[in-house]
Amino acid sequence: MEVRINREIRDYTESMFFGLSLRQFVFSVLAVGIAVGIYLGLNPVLGTETTSWLCIVAAFPFAVIGFLKYNGMTAEKFIWAWIKSTFLIPKILTFGNTNYYYAVLVGESSDSSKKTTYHRRGTRKKRKTVRKGESSKRGKTKKGADGH
Repeated sequence: MEVRINREIRDYTESMFFGLSLRQFVFSVLAVGIAVGIYLGLNPVLGTETTSWLCIVAAFPFAVIGFLKYNGMTAEKFIWAWIKSTFLIPKILTFGNTNYYYAVLVGESSDSSKKTTYHRRGTRKKRKTVRKGESSKRGKTKKGADGH
């Protein structure tokens, strides 16, 4: 008698119906139900060919959600992680350090100490440098003896 053991214990899924897990089976039945409902509802109106394409397009997302796993996450967890990283987490990374030893020596509380914010490279404004002999305002230069 041979017992199959997965290399990674977290990859184990119990087969419930037709070799599918419960999650895969539920979403497959949902996809088939949506396709049948669209076919029965729209076939008299649109015709067979157009209705069959609509059935495929409508059932596809539900079938994919049941079977999709990306980096060990189900489809709902992946969509939530994408929404968080795209819309909810700020794009400019701000961080700062707090030197608690210095704060104790100076007598400031650690909460009231000033935190420095840093930005990604290339986003800081660059200072204008003024060379010797040049005016800080453009267009106002001293004319020489020859009028140039």
